[in-house]
Amino acid sequence: MESIRWPEDYLPGLTDNFVSNEVIVQGLSVEDVWEQLANPHHWPEYYENASDIRTSSEILKEGDVFFFRTFGFPVDAQVTECVPPGREACARLAWHGWCGEGNDRLDVIHAWLIEALSHNRVRILTQESQKGEPAKVLAKTHPNPMVAGHQDWLEGIVRALKK
Repeated sequence: MESIRWPEDYLPGLTDNFVSNEVIVQGLSVEDVWEQLANPHHWPEYYENASDIRTSSEILKEGDVFFFRTFGFPVDAQVTECVPPGREACARLAWHGWCGEGNDRLDVIHAWLIEALSHNRVRILTQESQKGEPAKVLAKTHPNPMVAGHQDWLEGIVRALKK
């Protein structure tokens, strides 16, 4: 199976917090999932933890800058990787997100991988690597709210597509 491509300074295990979630489901296509994920205006329709989406693009592209709120954080973000379906073995989307200043600054890379599997299955993997004092607090919180939140995001995409 494919894996996330990390910038060196965000390698999992070397940052302050890291979470990984995935689902493997039958009957969805990479293209269907991509349509839900690459258009951030769809996020609040199936993921209650995303709101106040501001972007000039309907479909995210590499280099795009956007804003959203999640986990109580106002996040400015820039797309760092965007590989739509069909260009490689799997579709990829990642962004650098940040909020706060000084000791309250949080920096993340949030990455997604959508991979077609045999037997009409699709794998959706999302991982986030975080740096900063807020990340240290999240890492010590049990259960880690990022794990639960990202699982809700994955399950929300699946529910939205299986309606």
